[in-house]
Amino acid sequence: MTFRQFAFNNVLRNKRLYAAYFLSSLFTVMVFFTFAIFAFHPSFQDSDMNKNAMFGLAVAGGIIYVFSFFFVLYSMSAFLQSRKKEFGLLMMQGMSTRQIRLMVFMENMLIGLFATISGILLGLVFAKLILLLAENVLILEENLYFYWPFLAMLITFISFIILFLFISFFVSFILRTHKLVDLIKGDKKPKDEPKASVLLSILAVLLLAGGYGTALYVKGMAVMMAMIPVVVVVVIGTYLLFSQLNVFMIRRLKRNKALFWRNTNMVLFSDLSFRMKDNARAFFMVAIISTVAFSAIGALYGTHSYLTKGIVQANPFTYSYHPYENTKNIEKNVQYAQNTIDQNGIEAERLDITRIYLPMNGKSNTILVLKAADYNKAAQLLGKPQLDLKEKEAVVAKKSIANLDQSNQDDNLLEQTITLMNGEKIKPIEMVEAEAYPNFENYYIVSDHIYNQLPKPVKTEQEVVWYASNKNTSEQLRKTGEVLQEHYEPRTFFSIDFIIYEIEKGYGPILFIGLFIGIVFFVSAGSFLYFRLFTDLSEDKIKFQAIAKMGLTVPEMKKIVNRQTALLFFAPMMVALIHGAVALTSLSRMFSYNLVTESAMVLTSFLVIQIIYYLIVRFFYIKQIKEAIQ
Repeated sequence: MTFRQFAFNNVLRNKRLYAAYFLSSLFTVMVFFTFAIFAFHPSFQDSDMNKNAMFGLAVAGGIIYVFSFFFVLYSMSAFLQSRKKEFGLLMMQGMSTRQIRLMVFMENMLIGLFATISGILLGLVFAKLILLLAENVLILEENLYFYWPFLAMLITFISFIILFLFISFFVSFILRTHKLVDLIKGDKKPKDEPKASVLLSILAVLLLAGGYGTALYVKGMAVMMAMIPVVVVVVIGTYLLFSQLNVFMIRRLKRNKALFWRNTNMVLFSDLSFRMKDNARAFFMVAIISTVAFSAIGALYGTHSYLTKGIVQANPFTYSYHPYENTKNIEKNVQYAQNTIDQNGIEAERLDITRIYLPMNGKSNTILVLKAADYNKAAQLLGKPQLDLKEKEAVVAKKSIANLDQSNQDDNLLEQTITLMNGEKIKPIEMVEAEAYPNFENYYIVSDHIYNQLPKPVKTEQEVVWYASNKNTSEQLRKTGEVLQEHYEPRTFFSIDFIIYEIEKGYGPILFIGLFIGIVFFVSAGSFLYFRLFTDLSEDKIKFQAIAKMGLTVPEMKKIVNRQTALLFFAPMMVALIHGAVALTSLSRMFSYNLVTESAMVLTSFLVIQIIYYLIVRFFYIKQIKEAIQ
């Protein structure tokens, strides 16, 4: 058997550990290759928007490539950690350190070569499906047809072969620092009882509480200013949480004799403190990487919702025309819009609204006053509740959009009065949500009787709106709105369908790229946990074999393993979910927009994926432990 055959057989014999390394590497290659397919697609040549998408894809590819380096490095380090004893035995049989380094180098290059080729082939298999998905998410007018991406294949192959080559040299260098005695002992060195500092444990709580408190307290642009110090504090607190606080809490639980001696808790707790201490860095890394994935995807999805839902809520009408004060031929402009709408076969009802502004109790500021009849017409058009105001009644209207930072001026308006021409003062009776006319904060809605007795307004504005029925198609509404917006003066005519289309078109590439990067980070975090779990498999087999001889049953073994693997998978995940929830809540406070629904959807989706991943890994892990003790 040649040396190359020996290295090849070593890969096959360790396929259990190499499987996760191979599949994770394959996935990163496939994602990078997918980005390359987009970047060099023939449809991305003549459009400015598509050039921006190309730049974004190139940046994302760079991020994935850099992250892949650290991921592959960690994967190889975890794999070599479990093979120390094997290397020591090979050295005792006469293999030199140089030959061991060469063997590891050849093994890693072999895995890297097959992962790169397989990733490219798998990318080709799913290329058309991903292109169709991208075509819809990016809202491209061109078709992203399938083509043979020879340049993308070449760049991907060369890039990852260089990456694996560099990693192989680097890992070979690491092996050179170990002595034979360390390799022979491997992970069999006796471990001291893990200890935790009380002060550092308290510091972990204070840092996390301080970071969370600051993130949840600040609002507006102060969120951006506080972001860096909060991130630093929370990252330090997270590391101390896993390295100190967890161990401290487990030691305290072990002192509870009633809990420690109950059923199989002795086996669980005796091993748990060692696992927490040994896995502290892995837990910390997984928690931070997962938090980045949650926060990035949640922020992108939340921003998308803020831009789309927010503007739809603030502008419920299909079309609206509000000319400037010095605009001439207003009636002619309105008629042009009406004719265009009719010619395009759009069924829409029209509403003319007059807005007047009065001074606020003699101050320089003005306040919008709307007649109840106009408000009710808009409410009827939109299918919203109408107001029933008596002769001398007025109400304060506040924005109905999900807003976290409602202005206190709404409350102040309730205490102020509206002065009529005869000197009579009218005080608003209540505050209502302006569901039918929500694009203005803080204004009065008065009865028709009061409206006719108001003094001369400071400013008067005219607005004409159209509300289309559901019989019209979105494309029909969008194209008509595009024609009208281009015809009128800037910011005087608004088509909500066209505005949403432009937002989706510009934001689509960002959302698409962010989702891919977030998924890569999340899959990598799951792979880290897989490596940590299966690195200890040999030791766990020996441990459970010994305990089984003392009477441990298979159901009891399953119960212990279930708890251990659950803690391994969900301890960093729950910390990451809390971090992500706080980060997204802080984002909500910066936008002053409620993102609870969006945040819950993102975090729940990742939690479900993690549960499925846990169930799959647990099944195979228990299967191998069960085979060892039977």
